[in-house]
Amino acid sequence: MATVDPNPIPFSEPPYLRGLPSPYYTEGHRKFQKACRAFLWEHLLQHAMEWEKQGTVPDHVFKIFCEHNMLVPNLPAPLPVDWLKRLGIHDILGVKVEDWDYLHTGIYTDELARSGLAGPSASLNAGWAYGISPILKYASPELQERVLPDLLTGKKRGCIAITEPGAGSDVANIATTATKSADGKHYIINGEKKWITNGIWSDCTTMAVRTGGPGAAGLSVMVVPLKGYPGVTMRRLTVSGQKTGGTTYIELDDVKVPVENIVGREGDGMRIIMTNFNHERLTIAVGVTRQARVALAEAFRYCLKREAFGKTLMDQPVVRHRLAKAGAELETMWAFVEQLLYQMCHLSKEEADRQLGGVTAMAKAKGAMVLNECAQCAVLLFGGAGFTAHSGQGELVEAIYRDVPGARIPGGSEDVLLDLSVRQLVKIYRTQEKLLKPSKL
Repeated sequence: MATVDPNPIPFSEPPYLRGLPSPYYTEGHRKFQKACRAFLWEHLLQHAMEWEKQGTVPDHVFKIFCEHNMLVPNLPAPLPVDWLKRLGIHDILGVKVEDWDYLHTGIYTDELARSGLAGPSASLNAGWAYGISPILKYASPELQERVLPDLLTGKKRGCIAITEPGAGSDVANIATTATKSADGKHYIINGEKKWITNGIWSDCTTMAVRTGGPGAAGLSVMVVPLKGYPGVTMRRLTVSGQKTGGTTYIELDDVKVPVENIVGREGDGMRIIMTNFNHERLTIAVGVTRQARVALAEAFRYCLKREAFGKTLMDQPVVRHRLAKAGAELETMWAFVEQLLYQMCHLSKEEADRQLGGVTAMAKAKGAMVLNECAQCAVLLFGGAGFTAHSGQGELVEAIYRDVPGARIPGGSEDVLLDLSVRQLVKIYRTQEKLLKPSKL
């Protein structure tokens, strides 16, 4: 794999990095891409497979990323400029924080996945990408002052905790309770959270809890201390892919949290969670598309040299057909996410949530399907080598294929998101239809 220069193997790079014209990227975007690729190769990607095998990214890597402001790009664009400048964060590899847009986010997310493995980057960025945003958007000034300085500088680590053993994509079914103490000064939290990325390293979490009755109306969000806090027990979970992501099971037994830790108001939880998902799903779509690209490029490279039945695999029409089918899916998906990123640059958050929420859910689901197609194609073309873990020519595509469920399930499982996307589109249509109908007066 190339360290900094674009990879010449077909399908290995997005079109704009192959020298093809693009309407999306400015010279500033391209300059950032080069700097971003060099930084990520030096500090993360060249070691990604080694660390994934070991199951943990070393602690010093998180510190290096924070020192260079290279976890800030995980926040939704536009960035919280006032907060960042207060904390002495003025640029990201030369890009001023006030100039940062969603195309920068897309470049960063694409480059972060260039090892083909989701785990190493997930070990660093899940708290930034999904846990901090609700605090920035909905928390009281007092709560922000207490927690954001340490989170935004990396002095403390965070995560987001929504999923439970009995509530995954069905967020409205969350059972973890937060009941006010007799004096009204604290919430007492009891319950379980499961499959929480980065939980094991986190000092606190942005958590979905039930403060009211059943269903969505009873949900709230609050900041809950984790590591070493009374009543909190955490243990790592073994999952099939993303070994370095720190997937965690959290038990909460009479955990006492100040009422001031609530994010927004009681009952606001579902709205906060749903709008937060849009950023998560878009970044997942970008990342898994790069993983698909790595898998297919690895297969293409292998087919050029591997011989069977007296000629290379690339000389076999059936092999070319399989590569073409997967490649068409890949490049279509990339065009989809580039379009979404561009639209995010030119819409307000409110308008993007309304217009693009359903489409973003669709993109996340489709991105995971494309990853599955490309990873499966690569494993089949590698044959036995693609079925062999931790060694040999096919170890990377084997590892990517194990990451596929981690793309299809978190952030809303595939079937749920496909259904959600159409329901959202129907909702928009019906709203517009009412506006178009002539008045009965």
